[in-house]
This record gives sequence, C-alpha cells and structure tokens, in this order.
Amino acid sequence: MKIAVLGTGGGARAHAAKLVDLGHEVYVGTRDPEATLARTEPDMMGNAPYGQWLAEHPGITLKTFGDAAAAADTLVVNGIDGHNAVAALTTIADRLAGKTLVDYAVPFVYEHETEHPWPTPWGVMPKLEPCDTDSLGEQIQRALPATKVVKSFVTQEQTTVVDPKAVGGGDHTMFVAGEDADAKRQVTDLLKAYGWTDVLDLGPLVCARGMEMYAHLHSAIGFGLGQRFGGHFGIKVVR
Repeated sequence: MKIAVLGTGGGARAHAAKLVDLGHEVYVGTRDPEATLARTEPDMMGNAPYGQWLAEHPGITLKTFGDAAAAADTLVVNGIDGHNAVAALTTIADRLAGKTLVDYAVPFVYEHETEHPWPTPWGVMPKLEPCDTDSLGEQIQRALPATKVVKSFVTQEQTTVVDPKAVGGGDHTMFVAGEDADAKRQVTDLLKAYGWTDVLDLGPLVCARGMEMYAHLHSAIGFGLGQRFGGHFGIKVVR
C-alpha cells in the first residue's frame, strides 16, 4: 500500500521506517523538501539532520505535504506538530479528501506565560490549547470535512507505537476514536500490523479530548520513572 507520513520529526521517522519494513511504499511530506534536506544541524529533540536519516532509510520518498498526501492510496499519518497542524492540513484539504487521516498530534503551546508554571527537566511544561471543550482532532475534522479523521497513537511515544513489544512484551493498550467505523478499522489493522493486541475503540472523535489531555499525565509518569523525555512504558486498561 502507498502510505503518506506528514512530518519529519522523530515520531514521523519511526512510522515511516516501520511502514517500509512492513512492505509499504512510503511518502513523507514536509513544507519545503529542499530546505529540509539542506539542514545540517540536529533538530530541537536531537534527531540527526533529515537528509542524513533519509539516506540511511531507502524506500522513503520525500515530497511536499500536498504531494505526499496525494500519493497515498487511502491512509495518511499526521505527524505535523499540533500548533501548526490545522493550518498546514487545511491547505492540502483537496489531497486528503476521501482518505483516512490518523492524527497523533498534541496541541501543545510552548513558551507560554502562566502564574503557576510546571517546571520539568527540560523547561516549563507547555499548555494544551484547545483543552476540555474541544480537541485538535476535532478541529482537524471540522477543517477537513471530506476526510475521515481518527485520533490514535497519541498516548504513547511513537517509537513504542510502532514497536509495542518493546514494553512489557506488548501487553498494554492503544486507543482509537473517530466518526467513521471503516476508518477506525483501517487504523486498528495498522496497529495490529505494528504488533498491538489490545486496541480499545473509545467511540466518537470527541474522545480525542481525553487522549490529548492524557499527554500531561504521560509526562508526569515519565518523570516519576526518572525519564527526561517521554517515557519507555505502557498503560494497560484492566477489564
């Protein structure tokens, strides 16, 4: 299958590499491919320059966001950062029409001012915006009415999403939420191909609010485990 991954950060790289390993034809989208390939410094998370990483991963084609989305058969993975996702996706709405967009972005706002900051090992914890009464997943769906948006992957580090057995032998839970049953089945099938055995359908896309707000607890658990960024752990729904 031809699958698009939008974004070039660490999470998007994990998905692109895994999808190639699974035999898919992968198209990665970025705003400006030439600028992306011209970077020579690590990104803000310490990932190697994308051109270097791409040279080490044959089988991945770098395109603009729109061209990558257009190249996908039916499935697109959104790895664009949450602050810019709606604007970037809106500009390519026609290329995403009729397709399933699985979104794992967190609507973080960095470098904000707050009366009661949450200090972390790497700075002040970003705030979630939107929160409580809306979600990024819902905002994306409203901006892309012809696209089937599924919120998933967001409760884990993406390196764990593509390799669940790296934690507890894979005995933990992943979630999906969305309005289209067929799209959720498609994302669930992808998760099973990744190795997930416990996928819980939370229901409509409004449940993306809970998944996105979990991001703060995910960080807190990681800090409690002594892990500076994210965390090498899973969560399990015990029935």
